[in-house]
Amino acid sequence: MSKNIAESDKSIITLKINGEDKKVNAAKDTPLLWVLRDHLGLNGTKFGCGMALCGACTVQLNGVPIRSCITPVSAVINQEVLTIEGLAQKGLHPVQQAWQDLDVPQCGYCQSGQIMTAAALLSQKPQPTDADIDAAMSGNICRCGTYQRIRTAIHRASKLTRDK
Repeated sequence: MSKNIAESDKSIITLKINGEDKKVNAAKDTPLLWVLRDHLGLNGTKFGCGMALCGACTVQLNGVPIRSCITPVSAVINQEVLTIEGLAQKGLHPVQQAWQDLDVPQCGYCQSGQIMTAAALLSQKPQPTDADIDAAMSGNICRCGTYQRIRTAIHRASKLTRDK
């Protein structure tokens, strides 16, 4: 019986993901993370803690980093969602290039969330200070401790953006 109730809660929802309209059949309270991963096959966004504490699930909503694990899909209707898959639509994004150039990740699990947060920071502050970077990135946990390389890569991405 509970399955029928859950099925009746579903509806067709149109979302704007990475610049494209996508239709999904999901309950409106389904976390965006699971819609991205399970309904749309966009597996770059990772599940970490499920409580918005680690940042592995970070995507951008209208250019602002959000935690997709606690954001109901109904909250993003008629808004722009950008995932790690959509960040590099015309070659690598400067943040991705800097990450690659400096070999930032170790295990890599948190890196899509780190990159999405860093890209949002640079769109707001093209030349961030160390303090700006530390403040923006503070909610993203790297279990491998690559924080110094992340900061260095953000400065490099800033320079890459200016040098374009």
